[in-house]
Amino acid sequence: MTEGPITYAAAGVDVEAGDRAVELMKASVARSNRPEVLGGLGGFAGMFDASALRTMTRPVLATSTDGVGTKVAIAQAMDRHDTIGYDLVGMVIDDIVVCGAEPLFMTDYIACGRVVPERIAAIVSGIAGACTQAGAALIGGETAEHPGLLGVDEYDLAGAATGVVEHAQVLGPHLVRPGDVVLGLASSGLHANGYSLVRRVIAAAGWQLDREVAEFGRTLGEELLTPTRVYAADLLALLRDPSVRAAGGIHALSHVTGGGLAANLARVLPPGVHASVRRSTWTPPPVFSTIGALGAVPQADLERTLNMGVGFVAVLPQSALEPAMRRLESVGIDAWPMGEVRAADAAEIDESAEVVRGAKGVEGGSVQLIGAYAT
Repeated sequence: MTEGPITYAAAGVDVEAGDRAVELMKASVARSNRPEVLGGLGGFAGMFDASALRTMTRPVLATSTDGVGTKVAIAQAMDRHDTIGYDLVGMVIDDIVVCGAEPLFMTDYIACGRVVPERIAAIVSGIAGACTQAGAALIGGETAEHPGLLGVDEYDLAGAATGVVEHAQVLGPHLVRPGDVVLGLASSGLHANGYSLVRRVIAAAGWQLDREVAEFGRTLGEELLTPTRVYAADLLALLRDPSVRAAGGIHALSHVTGGGLAANLARVLPPGVHASVRRSTWTPPPVFSTIGALGAVPQADLERTLNMGVGFVAVLPQSALEPAMRRLESVGIDAWPMGEVRAADAAEIDESAEVVRGAKGVEGGSVQLIGAYAT
């Protein structure tokens, strides 16, 4: 027998708090709007006017969904929630750009143990800010309160996005040729992959998030919470740059996320080709060597888990290398040639190094990381 009526609020769900969260996030979401967005926040579905697609010859829709993994644990521990949305957008929207698509809109989903309006609004402000930066509209989302399943200060978030590209402009393995150059684009740090390993390492070492780390020039927590770089708008500008296109254009893009550099590059190479990537062409930022040394993590495990300072890879003809690097430099992205593509039967294979062939079900080309990192 109960002592009296049990309300939804008594069960742990505060509908009024959810409404307050929506009111707090409205302004930031509105800033991400594109002209094609119909209606406002709070409808059952976000609506996007797709009539512009009629002017395209053969529009291909691209979609992606993802989350940010256990990086949310760092945001929660530091009680800072306005940057994790950039990680979400980076993980979701930048996957769409890999095929050459322009992101159109995104929706988000936040599950939490308790709705704290200011916290939810901070999370969404980051998502909306990153969407604005990427040129996509945040047209809807959902915040779900799960008392008893998540702790009162716990949350997780995920998102999905849709983009479009002309069929004739789709990037991918079908364009890659022997003789192409592999161009690395610097990451902003760990991005949002490998945090289960990172958190295990720092816990085993007894390091606290407020620990000042000289190599980082800031605290450990600040370093770990560095937002994922959102490449979408800059990569689309690169694809459309007249000098890059005149020189042969970009053949393929690879987003370096879970699985690391070699595995993700292999996914965008066709069977029968081999890419050799020279570690000597860059120095991974200190966070990678620190995590490796602190946990005695084998180099192979680091490279299969973390991006090692490379957030994106472009595969392009040698003729397009210089104009591409100029374009990227103009928007503040460090980029450097890190290797080349050869026919597999003509490639020089380093027998002492692992050869990665395909990943995540993709039967692609092969990749080797060779040599030692620059110091």
